Amino acid sequence: MIKIFGNNTLHTIILAAGEGKRLKPLTQDKPKCLINLFGKSLLQHQLDVYDSCNINDISIITGYKKDMIKFSNTSSFHNLNYQNTNMLETLFCAQEKIIDSVIVAYGDIIFEKKTLQALLEEEEDISVVVDSNWKKYWGIRFENPLDDAESLEIDKQGYIQNIGQKVDDLEEIQGQYIGLMKFQNRGCDMIKKFYKITKDLAKKGKNPLNQNIPFEKSYMTDFLQGMIDYGYKIKAVPISNGWLELDSIHDYEVYNKKFDDKTISEFFSVNDI
Repeated sequence: MIKIFGNNTLHTIILAAGEGKRLKPLTQDKPKCLINLFGKSLLQHQLDVYDSCNINDISIITGYKKDMIKFSNTSSFHNLNYQNTNMLETLFCAQEKIIDSVIVAYGDIIFEKKTLQALLEEEEDISVVVDSNWKKYWGIRFENPLDDAESLEIDKQGYIQNIGQKVDDLEEIQGQYIGLMKFQNRGCDMIKKFYKITKDLAKKGKNPLNQNIPFEKSYMTDFLQGMIDYGYKIKAVPISNGWLELDSIHDYEVYNKKFDDKTISEFFSVNDI
């Protein structure tokens, strides 16, 4: 059964094309999304949460070692150029699934059911999950959180004004983007239209999303910021922890240590799906 959300069919697209070079040797023989954490792969963590919310129209976009990503009751798309592209181009490998209401999630994150439910409850066309209680979490991952933290400014109505830029002061950051978002109602047509506009412009010269890199290497935050600059409204969905990102060997070691000493619940409930 495909879940109906409002008047729309609800789809999920998981961006799982990445190799995870910063996670070697764990990714020497498997893609990043299949790394085992707390007893199961990152992808299985996500699939269990979707199942708990009765979401079962799930597409996985593969890249590195694609033949290893095999899950029943899921559709598969492949980014043939995964080595030279980023999340934006990976997403549009499944453009046919960007219809009705669609959840988009990075394949290197896990999140609790309550995190997904907060996103599901948002009624805006475009909504993005942000962690308001991010500082302590970044503190266990990075010696200097500013090395990785990016800008996030939200106006009084809860709409994102600035996202994904480098900052010099932690006080400028109102939360952190986690790689989980939803497009619905007019949102799917909006992102497809904006993608085409910016890709066509890039063919004529510089990348309008980020002039420092080719269009195909654009980050998802480049795309979201571009939409904001163009006048689209993107709603922030604030959460307080309830998720983890696995981006480095240090992350992996920290999470497993905190799991062993039973303190991982400060950031993520392992038993919560």
